[in-house]
Amino acid sequence: MAQIGFLGTGIMGFQMARRLCEAGHRVSAWNRTRDKAERLLPFGGTVADEPRAAADGAEIVIGMLADGPTSEAVFFGQGVVAAMGQGALLVDMASIPVETAQEHARRCRAAGIGYLDAPVSGGEKGATDGTLAIMAGGESGDFERAKPVLAVLGRPALVGPAGSGDLAKLCNQMIVGNTIATVAEALLLAERGGADPAAVREALMGGFADSAILRNHGLRMIERNFRPGGLSRYQLKDMRTASAHARSKGLELPVTECVSGLFAQVVEHGDAELDHSALMRELRRRNGLPVE
Repeated sequence: MAQIGFLGTGIMGFQMARRLCEAGHRVSAWNRTRDKAERLLPFGGTVADEPRAAADGAEIVIGMLADGPTSEAVFFGQGVVAAMGQGALLVDMASIPVETAQEHARRCRAAGIGYLDAPVSGGEKGATDGTLAIMAGGESGDFERAKPVLAVLGRPALVGPAGSGDLAKLCNQMIVGNTIATVAEALLLAERGGADPAAVREALMGGFADSAILRNHGLRMIERNFRPGGLSRYQLKDMRTASAHARSKGLELPVTECVSGLFAQVVEHGDAELDHSALMRELRRRNGLPVE
């Protein structure tokens, strides 16, 4: 079993670190808010006062941090990479820009450290159940080293060189965000047209319109359950990152741009900390309908 440093024990990170503890790995966790890391103590984890302390002696360091600037600050500004031993492996599982992941890989290689960008999809439920889709970019040897650990968390797949994991995650987030918007519009139309949205959702499942978004997020919309699994503000961040990367490649993505604008309104109107299915609330506001 591996010695693992785990950085970032928020909504998903805690569940991921818990699974690693329960699988028998030795986990030293750090979180900016210490009490969130202390939740691992009953599962056999330990808590570090600083991120570099969690990384010291670790074979693998996993980062599940908020964004690219946070990863940059913690890995390089707060001494994580400097504290890692030669040949250790850094796995960044946050959603960060492709170019940032590529630069982090370069700096890690220069320091004698392996690197994977391995963002995830599946939300809190996937983290809890160990069913996350894990999209990894990096060297095949580093991926094979990390695979037994990542397999505790879900289904790891190597999709290309450094940066490719985050590119795949951007594609994922485009599909997720755009589909959330379409499902919300469809259920709103069903409601206003006089049908039962719950019955419409049930009728659509199993047909060509079926999806994990219709099943999971559609149910959230019907039940008005917007307790966060994936935060709206993170969805906005990822869609803006996807649009910026597309522009850098000379691409225009009009659907993604439109939906990104909707999520910007979700955040602007105070729903940043709600689940991304709360886009339904924004559609209701736009149409002068009650927002429960």
